[in-house]
Amino acid sequence: MLRFGDGTLSAAVNPDGAELSSLRDAAGREYLWQAGPAWPRHAPLLFPMVGRLAGDTLRHGGATYPLKQHGFARDRRFTLAAHGASGCRLTLRDDAETRAAYPFGFLLALDFAIADGALTMTATVHNPGAEPLPFGFGFHPAFAWPLPGAAGRADHALVFEQPEPAPIGRLPDDRFARAVEPSPVQGRTLPLGDAPFLPGAVVLEAPASRSLRYTAPGARTLRLAWQGLPQLGLWTRAGGDFLCIEPWHGYHSPPGWDGAFRDKPGLARLAPGASQAFTLVIRPE
Repeated sequence: MLRFGDGTLSAAVNPDGAELSSLRDAAGREYLWQAGPAWPRHAPLLFPMVGRLAGDTLRHGGATYPLKQHGFARDRRFTLAAHGASGCRLTLRDDAETRAAYPFGFLLALDFAIADGALTMTATVHNPGAEPLPFGFGFHPAFAWPLPGAAGRADHALVFEQPEPAPIGRLPDDRFARAVEPSPVQGRTLPLGDAPFLPGAVVLEAPASRSLRYTAPGARTLRLAWQGLPQLGLWTRAGGDFLCIEPWHGYHSPPGWDGAFRDKPGLARLAPGASQAFTLVIRPE
């Protein structure tokens, strides 16, 4: 584990998957789900795909490649590029194994930094190749539910930066249904309980907000803010005391879509030699 902090907040990052595995305040309160039988991860990175392709198959240049849900970055060991008292940098480059599933050159760099009581995670994707680079990227952090200090799972809520009246999508059984039901957000507030997640993950395909507060009586609030990530997924699993708050660039293949990967809806596309950054900031308040 790579550990760092600033005296008010500390973090641990696993080079396997460049996965944030702990986020504690000065009192030792842990804000991340600590894995377990309900779900064995903490905060995986989704790259080069968010969600799932039809048949878990990527189509490019007349050939097919097996690319599983959420891609491979979460299961690859990253290279340590820098590690200091307040942060670290990890990188992942294409190799023969990645090209067998995703036939593109890439460099994915993750920068973690703690300053002024907040953790900033910045993912930068670079295209070293001679053709446009299509990809998806997402953060998938799982937070403790209940939050430390809260009496139980009841009375938790997400408070969005803006009202979110647009219909939501669903991911039931790994199938993506777009804009299938009215938003459960009441103005700016989504009361949390098991009911909103029983039909599957909640997907805000084009939320107005770029920040929210995860809050409960008796607990410190967590404020999340993101940049470059136009979708938002919310998910939990029965028997797990966690809530995943997931800013994405990309989503599951729409129903009936099975075309060339470069044409898939929701992807980012980088010109040769270009880079694109995605940021998530987490601050206990």
